Amino acid sequence: MSESHADLVIIGGGPAGYGAALYGASAGLSVILVERDKVGGTCLHRGCIPAKELLETASITRTVKEAGQFGVLTSEPGLDFSITQDRKQSVIDQLTAGVEGLLKRRNCSTLAGTGRLGAGRKVTVTHDDGSESVVTGERVLLCTGSVPRTLPGFEVDGTIVMTSDEVLSMSAIPPRAAVIGGGAIGCEFASMMADLGSQVTILEGMEQIVPGVDPDISKALTRAFKKRNIDVVTGVKVLGHTPGASGTTVHIDGADDLEVDAVVVSIGRRPLSDHLGLDGTDVLVDERGFVMVDKFCRTAEPGVYAFGDLINTPQLAHVGFAEAILVVKDFLGEAPMPVDYAKVPWAIYCHPEVAFAGMTEQQARDAGINVVVSKHRFTGNSRAMIVGQTDGLVKIIAEELPDGTGGRILGVHMMGPWVTEQLGQGYLAVNWEATVEETAAFIQPHPTLSELFGESVLALTGRSLHG
Repeated sequence: MSESHADLVIIGGGPAGYGAALYGASAGLSVILVERDKVGGTCLHRGCIPAKELLETASITRTVKEAGQFGVLTSEPGLDFSITQDRKQSVIDQLTAGVEGLLKRRNCSTLAGTGRLGAGRKVTVTHDDGSESVVTGERVLLCTGSVPRTLPGFEVDGTIVMTSDEVLSMSAIPPRAAVIGGGAIGCEFASMMADLGSQVTILEGMEQIVPGVDPDISKALTRAFKKRNIDVVTGVKVLGHTPGASGTTVHIDGADDLEVDAVVVSIGRRPLSDHLGLDGTDVLVDERGFVMVDKFCRTAEPGVYAFGDLINTPQLAHVGFAEAILVVKDFLGEAPMPVDYAKVPWAIYCHPEVAFAGMTEQQARDAGINVVVSKHRFTGNSRAMIVGQTDGLVKIIAEELPDGTGGRILGVHMMGPWVTEQLGQGYLAVNWEATVEETAAFIQPHPTLSELFGESVLALTGRSLHG
């Protein structure tokens, strides 16, 4: 049995894992990355990237359908979904090759197999052919990611009942679909399928879709979805389903049954901690499967870290990257700042898009902060009118100053065209604890969608231009 040693031994090659490998290697550390599937993890192969590729197909389809309002005369667009899937795979393959190339150029060793952690920071790797090798690290990083949660009464068969894994690989769009769960992933799938010809119903157990975003944004998104014939039903519980000759009937507590051709279960993801081993270590796992860590992502086992979807923090690729940097800096003794999870940026790529960072209005009030709020809609924004997408708004929550104007910016919540690309300045303002006065001094180029953020901030100074 071969044995080797490195500064960092990383179990899991998704964004958190390969992010730590690349960042650690750039700091001069030796790295061994253990991955049992493909480098890139869920995000690249069964999550962020393929989902956004299909959403781009939906966007192109929508653009062609609406081209007549610009004087561009077209027929009703058709869809060859096999081409869509081929293009999706091509993008994935290119990005995978890019990550693999970066790892190779930075001299990161990659071992294909399942890694199990034992005492003394020793990792046993079982390869596909049944052979084993052993690697030890000055530090061992656990970042094995997550898998879709399933729902009792909805056994996944890949045809009628699907999770995100199956949706991203389906060969055709179902004529009628129920999406169970109105979070970020559920809303993206609902939006994509609706644009591609499916009649979609979102079933959400909570009182609003996209929990976490300010309720004003959630309400606006619900209205926008209903304009697109996406039914949104909140505050309900699904009881199971009865398959029929072609499709199935979803049973809903307190509501009429729903006949659909497919059910998408989108109720979140669970940490993939089942195969970590951990015998002889002090690594603790809670009842939900999350590895328990401190604010620096350290486990109770000396020299062992856990991060990414494996711990109970926002399950976002960019949070995994941030935690990877934190862990490497902590190992190097650089006294990093812990991640402020209450202020991370969220980006949801449905149509209209949703993006937010920081507190909602209610969260700020519940924290005992007197606030002022500014809300501006894209209806009057010249760039939004030019591109023909005026549905949406920007809402900014700021601490109230004695004169009634805004002070420190606490939260920025957006819905509308390309807001995922516009959130950057709002995210910076929230995390730098910038004031309204400071932020309003920045010039917004004209005509742009980002002007609406500038207008919303300017209004909180007590004066405004167009607002």
